[in-house]
Amino acid sequence: MISMKNFLLAVAFIAVAAGAHTFAQAPQTSGSVPVGKVAVIFSEAFQDPKIGIAKFGVLQNQLVAAFKKPQDELTAAAQRVQSLQDEITKLQSSAAPIDPKTIQAKVDQLDQLKKDSQRKLEDTQAAYQKQRTDLMTPLQEEVGKALDAFAKAHGITLIIDGSQVPGVLFAAESMDVTKVFISEYNAKNPVTASTATPRP
Repeated sequence: MISMKNFLLAVAFIAVAAGAHTFAQAPQTSGSVPVGKVAVIFSEAFQDPKIGIAKFGVLQNQLVAAFKKPQDELTAAAQRVQSLQDEITKLQSSAAPIDPKTIQAKVDQLDQLKKDSQRKLEDTQAAYQKQRTDLMTPLQEEVGKALDAFAKAHGITLIIDGSQVPGVLFAAESMDVTKVFISEYNAKNPVTASTATPRP
């Protein structure tokens, strides 16, 4: 899974407009302090392939498909490195005399193959991160707006992200709105053909 780090605010909560309005009111003469509804959400569940937000799963599948060829090439390169390493080891331990130049040529070939593989790995990782950001950022922003609207609709003034706040290991079922939010979001934002079609 991919984590939802930096998805919500750094302080990991959302203060919606309704809550801000409540706290801006004049003090109550009765002495009671109006307290808004607090809820907990575990954002790491958003990208769960089984119970999470469907659109995240679609985009993740797009990424996997887009980088299948580079991944296969990296796997093949790793196998060539291992095969050449085994060949060198065998030559070095051979009882029969082997021309040192032959072994050195293999070693040089191995070094170059390792360098090429490392460069390709770094390039692939950079390309993956860029494409992941390009794909996921708009959806993360969309989900953030939906979460704000969800809070307002349900009279919630504070949502704490249990996936981001250290020490939040458990929340009572009545406070945990993760499943409800995901269910409502998926119902209002179904996966469509345009969503499932990879960008050129």
